[in-house]
Amino acid sequence: MTARDIPIICVGGSAGGLDAYKRLLDNLPSDLGAAIVIVNHLRTVSTLLHEILPRHTAMPVELITEGLDIRPNHVFIIPAQRDLHVLDGAFRLTAISKPRGWPDVITVFLQSLTHYWHGRLIAVIVSGYDGDGADALCGIRACGGVTIAQLPASAIQADMPDSAIASGCVDFILGPEDIAAKIAEILGSDSE
Repeated sequence: MTARDIPIICVGGSAGGLDAYKRLLDNLPSDLGAAIVIVNHLRTVSTLLHEILPRHTAMPVELITEGLDIRPNHVFIIPAQRDLHVLDGAFRLTAISKPRGWPDVITVFLQSLTHYWHGRLIAVIVSGYDGDGADALCGIRACGGVTIAQLPASAIQADMPDSAIASGCVDFILGPEDIAAKIAEILGSDSE
């Protein structure tokens, strides 16, 4: 398996996302063989997820830096005020392309994955305001990926899951614990 064949699980969220990230990681096996990338859209404040989330997983949790290699069984966190891309098996960071209004960092990253990643893709949209990520879900599905939205009733802020579902390109609508089980099932069946 080359670096670009590693499965990537992108978990996108914003307001209320922390609750979903914790519940997801609490229930996700640490030996899935996938890279988990949390794309939390923050407009102005720095993220603290790389300090909070290690309490919820045995996997190393890293704040993404330019050129960082993508590795399996790691949790990667997008830094604030950056767009995230992938190229040649590594993360690439650029200045945020939409500095005003609601960011679209989840959409940007998912679109980059559809163009430059060869491994299995799972896109998960959890609690948050606005509809970031929804515009990229059909592309993830078109390239053979799986799309999951958090069950709106289980989200602190349902805008993002609702927008994802409205795209018509969501394969599963589940609570965070069930999302973890579904991811394990999908990746487990891939290795058989």
